[in-house]
Amino acid sequence: MKLNLASVALALVLPTAIFAQDSMAVATEMAPTTFSSGSSNVSPFTQDSKRFNDWAISFGGGVPLMQSADLTSIKNGNGKNLFGYSAYISIDKAITHAFGLNLQYDRGETRQGFYNTKDAIPTTGNPYQQIGARTQYDAISLLGDLNFSNLLRRVDNKSNFRWALHGYAGIGTLAYRAYQKTPAGQVLMTEIKPFQFNSLFGQAGAGLKYKVSRRIDLETRLMYVVTTDDQFDGGGAPTSAVNQREEGTSDNFFNATVGLSLKLGKHESHLMWHDPLQEIYYKLDVLAAKNQDIEVCKKGDADNDGVCDDWDRQLDTPAGARVDGAGVALDTDLDGVIDLYDKCVVVPGPVENQGCPVAGTGVVTDPQRALEGIEFDLNSDRVLSSNTPILNSAASYINSSNTSYSVIGGTDTRASDSYNQNLSERRANNVKSYLVKNGADAAKLDAIGRGEKDLKYPECDPATKCPEWKNRANRRVYFEAK
Repeated sequence: MKLNLASVALALVLPTAIFAQDSMAVATEMAPTTFSSGSSNVSPFTQDSKRFNDWAISFGGGVPLMQSADLTSIKNGNGKNLFGYSAYISIDKAITHAFGLNLQYDRGETRQGFYNTKDAIPTTGNPYQQIGARTQYDAISLLGDLNFSNLLRRVDNKSNFRWALHGYAGIGTLAYRAYQKTPAGQVLMTEIKPFQFNSLFGQAGAGLKYKVSRRIDLETRLMYVVTTDDQFDGGGAPTSAVNQREEGTSDNFFNATVGLSLKLGKHESHLMWHDPLQEIYYKLDVLAAKNQDIEVCKKGDADNDGVCDDWDRQLDTPAGARVDGAGVALDTDLDGVIDLYDKCVVVPGPVENQGCPVAGTGVVTDPQRALEGIEFDLNSDRVLSSNTPILNSAASYINSSNTSYSVIGGTDTRASDSYNQNLSERRANNVKSYLVKNGADAAKLDAIGRGEKDLKYPECDPATKCPEWKNRANRRVYFEAK
């Protein structure tokens, strides 16, 4: 009896739709913060708020070997060592960092018995060994993908990792055509169409993935396929002489493959390669540093600006000046005159004119001017909302200036030189794109990445454990006049 094709397809896709990360939403209830009784940084979970890629396409090929059958691909009394071929392609969806679902299509041919059916029949004279068979098969299955490496990762592992052990198991529908060759000739013994009740099969196994790049994984798998069918090997009807050799009710085979996974999406990393402990350790380090600062802060706040001297980057802030989290007096228009003394807070002007433009000349330009204060989160090239006032003022300043500027991207000293160079280039390009999008003349700007070569705090070399505020200050974008 055949099942309706649409019904089976719906049954295979439905679990993915139910558990898909895109369709889930987080609660929007407010959580308390330091500054208010509610939180403004809790937002609905949408496609735009996703931090990781969670889709991939995998494909590969390999060798199937009949292991449990009346005719086998292994030299064990029911056959010789014969190698077939197989190929697969799958659409993979990560549900969490440790579990996903794969919709997979397999195609291949097993070869079993005592000789390859494409070769001549052996002249041994032993009728028992004059039987060969091959089976061409197509299969569609839904596999659960368990990432054991993420699930069982050691709690003291603080290093980036490139290897992951995966386990797979699932069921599907199997269609095949089994041929048998004897001295009487080669005949089609059994044909099973897809989506029939007797075409149900299961497979399970393990795979080892290697992260070649953020877009490509290399994987080798060993799967064990349970056909649930005693005629898959080409032995014929259950009552035939060949099918009476073994008492098993299922012809099963191993399938060893090598393949690639192409990770899809715009984000830097894939959910299946995300280690939650990495973020936990980083947050614990930051919290530990803050706890230490809180104790040291008992020594005082010399300039009384509300920022403890231990992380105050401007210890002589004038009384009454507004400061940022690092204790630096705010200069909204970046003209060198802090807001406390600036008569034109949002329009840049010379110091001698109290921060206002000189009448009739527009905004005074300074070719040596360095626009500071554009910082980034760890391992991120996203322009923060706290940077937008500075960047909007920078766009106006650049347009009013007669000078061209280089947008310079920098990083802290963590990670490798090549990774930091790439990250600094992305930061510089993102800032340049933001400025151009908000009215800055693109012809006056170019983007340059310097990685960790031009640190604001050069004492923070890889061998030195710097406080987090110095690392954050090194993760910046600044401007240089040409």
